[in-house]
Amino acid sequence: MTPATSKSILMVAGGLDPVGTGRQLELTAAGFRDAGWEVRAAFATAGGSLPSRLTEAGFAVHRLSGRPRIDAAAVARLVRLTRAVRPAVVHAWGRSQARLVAAARPLSPRTRFVAHVAAGPRDFATAWALRRADLVIAASPAVARACERRGVSAGSIVAIAPGLVAAADTGLGRDRVASRLGLSASKTWTLCVAPLEPESRLDRLLWAIDQLGVVHDGLEHVLVGSGPLLQRVLRRARVQQLAERLRLVASCDCLPDLLRHVRLVWQSGEVALGGVLLDAMSLGTPAVAVASAAANQLIVDQETGRLVAADPESDFPRRALQIIEDDALAARYGAAARARAEQHFPPATAIAKCIDAVRATLR
Repeated sequence: MTPATSKSILMVAGGLDPVGTGRQLELTAAGFRDAGWEVRAAFATAGGSLPSRLTEAGFAVHRLSGRPRIDAAAVARLVRLTRAVRPAVVHAWGRSQARLVAAARPLSPRTRFVAHVAAGPRDFATAWALRRADLVIAASPAVARACERRGVSAGSIVAIAPGLVAAADTGLGRDRVASRLGLSASKTWTLCVAPLEPESRLDRLLWAIDQLGVVHDGLEHVLVGSGPLLQRVLRRARVQQLAERLRLVASCDCLPDLLRHVRLVWQSGEVALGGVLLDAMSLGTPAVAVASAAANQLIVDQETGRLVAADPESDFPRRALQIIEDDALAARYGAAARARAEQHFPPATAIAKCIDAVRATLR
């Protein structure tokens, strides 16, 4: 059995790509290692290119499950892993992982439990898990308040704004990205990254894509995500005859390259860190999103992109079309988005605050 050290941390996440939460985890893991911590990562679900990226970067990476969703076997494997490597801290990234770690924790009572959430708890199981954490890192004051409303002690919550800079591309040009994803290099692309779950409200996104197809025939749209609504999304896309315009992929190992070639990113519902919104901001790509806690934190309406209300539904595609068709507007929003990302969401600040907060749990 490996002896525990006071500066060892096991980061637990789902299968992620290096955008949004995945990218923030990647940067934070590097920050902890630079600060002298022993860092490991464990992935509770299949998919995503982040595990291989962390392995290539020299981190110890463990797979808790090869399934698309967390199951009982993942809990058992996490218990065995925690007992074997004895980290001082287990750091759960996201609500699902918080539930996983909370379920496993009674068998590793001396390990500190940190939950990192970018959306408030919406069910009893998540609230129960967060109440058992030694520390809850909330991505915004709004998320912190949502946690408090579900019974999480205010003394265990710290609000730390995300800090992120987009991952470097891998050198794929537009033509190669198009070939890999089955896109047309001559068309304009949009991107949405979101789990295929009810909170993402992907019905709004599909409706918006349908409406844009009526007025603009030079568009293609990429949706990256997986989840329980996969078949429903595919069925609705078929009914609305979106097959020629929509590419749905569970994971995308060329996301950093794709991001550099899209006209805009958008988000139709409540998604942690807005999916890929912050990554796009750091690259100077404008965004359109239906108002949510994450979108409200990141986007300044009519400055870095557009925030729209859920109703009327027509606003979502209409604001996107304005950016698609107006080069000057897209450039202005993009420049402001990059400046906002640099000023308000620097990764060094977020990582330093995270390390300080986690270190405090060990005192």
